[in-house]
Amino acid sequence: MLKTNHVLFFDSEEFENIIHYYLDLGKIALAKKAIKLGLDQHPTCTNLKLFKIEVFVFENKLEQADSMLNDLYTLEPQNEEIYIQKANILSKRDQHEQAIDVLKKAILLSEETADLYSLIGMEYLFLDRFEEAKNSFIKCLEEDLEDYSALYNMIYCFEFMEQHEEAITYLNLYLDQNPYSEVGWHQLGKQYFALKRYKKAIAAYDFAIISDDSFVGAYIEKGKVLEKLKRFEDAIESYTTSLTLDDPTSFALLRIGHCYEKLNKNDLAIKYFKRTVHEDPLLDKGWVAITRFYSKQKNYQKALYYVNKAINIDGDNVKYWKLFAQINHRLNYLEEAEHGYKKAIELGNYELNTWLSRCDILIQIGEPEAAIYNLLQAAEFYPENAEIEYRLAGLYFKGNELEKASFHLKNGLHYNPEYVFIIEELFPETYKSKLVKKALKAKD
Repeated sequence: MLKTNHVLFFDSEEFENIIHYYLDLGKIALAKKAIKLGLDQHPTCTNLKLFKIEVFVFENKLEQADSMLNDLYTLEPQNEEIYIQKANILSKRDQHEQAIDVLKKAILLSEETADLYSLIGMEYLFLDRFEEAKNSFIKCLEEDLEDYSALYNMIYCFEFMEQHEEAITYLNLYLDQNPYSEVGWHQLGKQYFALKRYKKAIAAYDFAIISDDSFVGAYIEKGKVLEKLKRFEDAIESYTTSLTLDDPTSFALLRIGHCYEKLNKNDLAIKYFKRTVHEDPLLDKGWVAITRFYSKQKNYQKALYYVNKAINIDGDNVKYWKLFAQINHRLNYLEEAEHGYKKAIELGNYELNTWLSRCDILIQIGEPEAAIYNLLQAAEFYPENAEIEYRLAGLYFKGNELEKASFHLKNGLHYNPEYVFIIEELFPETYKSKLVKKALKAKD
């Protein structure tokens, strides 16, 4: 009809199927055309009007949707779909309490309530009311054991509230009713894993695999447990099986690499680390693994080569810059190391050792003013820190700003007198000076 402009007659149910099809594919424009053609032929069809309302809600045209719903409610006050769409509108307006009230009314009108309980659960999640959300998803599962979306959401609630024991109790009851649910066994394994009950976790994952021997997630999770038990050969086997069932996942390749590293099979370890970054060049854990691998081997030039490759792919990754700085520091490339620490700080790495490492390099390369500015920034994040105070004291003594130097030295001695060796190490000449000796004597 759309291609030829010929008007053919379809009954309303056929239009509904066509609209459903387009909406499921996310083809909203075609769904709207089908709704218009449908309403032209069946202007009083409630279901077609509800589809039109659904599209209005999707497009955020909430006033038009509300107006149409009110008209439909006058004609069919017992139609549960009207209540569902009304709840959708209220939810979009962040009126989640009212949406829940409307959905509860819909439950009284409906014979199949699983989806309604799931919708109520989602509204409770928006309100961060996890206990009520959990109970709603449980009611949904009582109606429909196969609703895995509700199962995942319910487990999310248990986990958020750290109710792992309660989750295990529920999942065991669920699996009594649905013993071949691979998702149920998988989730049970994750709860045991969270509680470090690794043998029970492995048993649960084995049942998930028995229920569906192509369930990639179960093999990967089982591999993680086997790693915790230091059964690295078995972990490799489990991860490798997951690779044969689907396209290789960078996570599995990375874990295999780590297992081989633990087994001191370095050639295989690096092979899998390289496969990881080939599979997913944006996975920072892969590049970090390669760089750290070569660093441990004290092959800093190769480590630097790979961290530079990583930075070329993602120049805003703070982990890469921190590694770049540390490796250059080891190689005594001080300007490059300082640049790396500075970049890491700019990208949000505010760890104390980042500030201090940069400061020490700035002192070495003769940039005392930059070192002071760096430490004053650090002090905003770490007030009352002796390591910062002693460095500031040393720098100010060296710059002959004696009042500031004495102030920071007193602070350092007050916060932690044992760290005074910092001045001796970084500023040996200053440490021997009469002023510092006098200040230390006054403290004693």
